[in-house]
Amino acid sequence: MNSAYFIFFAAILIGSLVISYWSAKRGTSTHHFYTAAGSLTGLQNGLAIAGDYLSAASFLGITGAVALHGYDGFLYSIGFLVSYLLLLLFAEPIRHLGTFTLADVICVRFPSGKIRMIISLNTMAISILYMVPQLVAVGLLVHLLLGVHYTVSVLVTGTLMILYVVFGGMVSASWVQIVKTVLLLTGTFLVSLMVLARFHWDLFSLLEQVKTATPYKEQFFAPGNMFSNPLEMLSLNFSLVLGTAGLPHILNRFFTVKDARAVRKSIVTATIVIGVFYLITLILGLGAVALVGWDRLVAIDPSGNLAAPLLGAAVGGNFFMAFISAIAFTTILAVVTGLLLSATSSFSHDIYNVILLKGQATEKKQLIAAKLTAVVIGFAAVLVSLDIQHSNAVFPVSLTFVVAASTNLPLILFTLYWKRFNSTGAFTGIITGLIASLALVFWGSHSMFLNNFNPGIIAIPLGFLGFVFGTLCSRQPVDENRYLHVWIRSQTGINPEQL
Repeated sequence: MNSAYFIFFAAILIGSLVISYWSAKRGTSTHHFYTAAGSLTGLQNGLAIAGDYLSAASFLGITGAVALHGYDGFLYSIGFLVSYLLLLLFAEPIRHLGTFTLADVICVRFPSGKIRMIISLNTMAISILYMVPQLVAVGLLVHLLLGVHYTVSVLVTGTLMILYVVFGGMVSASWVQIVKTVLLLTGTFLVSLMVLARFHWDLFSLLEQVKTATPYKEQFFAPGNMFSNPLEMLSLNFSLVLGTAGLPHILNRFFTVKDARAVRKSIVTATIVIGVFYLITLILGLGAVALVGWDRLVAIDPSGNLAAPLLGAAVGGNFFMAFISAIAFTTILAVVTGLLLSATSSFSHDIYNVILLKGQATEKKQLIAAKLTAVVIGFAAVLVSLDIQHSNAVFPVSLTFVVAASTNLPLILFTLYWKRFNSTGAFTGIITGLIASLALVFWGSHSMFLNNFNPGIIAIPLGFLGFVFGTLCSRQPVDENRYLHVWIRSQTGINPEQL
C-alpha cells in the first residue's frame, strides 16, 4: 500500500461524508429525501444524471473490455451511448406525470395497487442487479490498492453507500454524483491527453503499437474477439440500446428539477458529458494495451476491471494511479448510492405508504421505513457481491439492461402512446418480461441460441409480447377519457382535472 493511495481514498471518504452531513441539514421531508424537493438546476441535474449513468461498467469495465477485446469491447460504449438517446422520448412526459417514482407515472393512467406493487418489486430487482457489479468492482479496486481483503472492501463500501442514503437522501446522492462527474471527466481526459502525448499526438502510431501488443494483431480492430457468434453481438446491442430508458434510478432524476425546461437542460448537459466520456474510454482502452501491455493486463486481472488504474500508473506513476483509482472509487459510490435510493424510495413510497397505509403514513414514518429499507436492500446487494468477484463489471450490468428493456421500457412506451393498452396488459407484461429476463439471465446456460451469453434477443421480445397479448386478450374496455387525460398531461404538463 502506497501512502498516496490512502490519502486519496481518505479524501474521497471524508469529502462524501461532509456532503452527506450537509445534505442532512437541508431538509427532513420525504420530498427532500426522494427528489431533493425539485431544487436542482438543469445543469446540476445533468451532471448528476451523468454521474448516475457512468458506472463502474462505463469506466472500469469498458476500458478493460476495449483493452482486452478491441472492437467488440468498444461496442459496449456505443450501446450505452445510443441507448441514452431514447430517454429524449420519455424525459418530459415522465416529469409531467410523476412525483417520486416510476409507479407514480404509470398509476396516473392505471391507478391500481397491483400495478404499483409489481412496478416497485421490479424497480428493486433492477437496482440490486445493477448494484452488485459496482460493489464487485470496488472490492477488487480497494483490495489491489490498499491490500484490504475483498470481503472487507465490499462490506465497507456497502456500509458507506447505506450511510449516504440514510442520512442524506437525494440531496446527498445528487451532490456526490455531481462531484464524481467532474472528477471523472477531468481525470480521464487528462489521462487520455497523457496517453496521446506518449505517442507525440499521433493516433496512428498508438494504433500500430496496439497491434503489436495484443495476440489478436490486425484482428484486434475487427469483430469476433469477444463474440464468436454474430447473434451474440446483436443480442448485446439490442439490450444496451433499449435498456437505459427503463432504468429506474435514471428516470427518478427527472423529478429532482422544478419544470420541463430544466429537464431539457438536464438532458442536453448529460448527453454532452456522456458522449465525450465514451470517446475517452476508447483512448484509455487502447492506451492500456500500448503502455501497460495486454499480457500484463490479463496476468494482473483477467476480468479487465483494473485496466484504467494500471494505465494511470503507466503514465503518471503510483501517485497518478492513486488519483485514477480514487476517481473510480467515487464513481462507484455515486452510482450505488443512486441505485439504493431508487429501490428505497420505491418501497417506502409505493409499497409502504400508498399500498399498505393507503397514503396515510406520516412524514416521520415514511422516512423511517425508507431508511430501514436502505439498510436491508444495501446489505442484500453486498451479500450477493461477495460471490461473483471474478467477472468484468460490464457484463452483469448489461444483463441488468435486459431486465429493464423487457419490463419498464414497454410499460412506459405503451402507457404513453397506445390507446388500447390496459391495466391487464400492464400487469401481465411486467410479469412476463421479469420472469423471462431473470430466468434467461440466471439460467442462460440452457439457451442453445445464445451460447451462454446475453439473452436480450429472446427476453426483450418476450417482454413486449407479454404486454401486447395481455392487452389484446383482455376484455377490459378502453378508458379513452383516461388516456386523453394522460396524453394531454404528459405532453403539456397541464392537468385537465384542474381546469
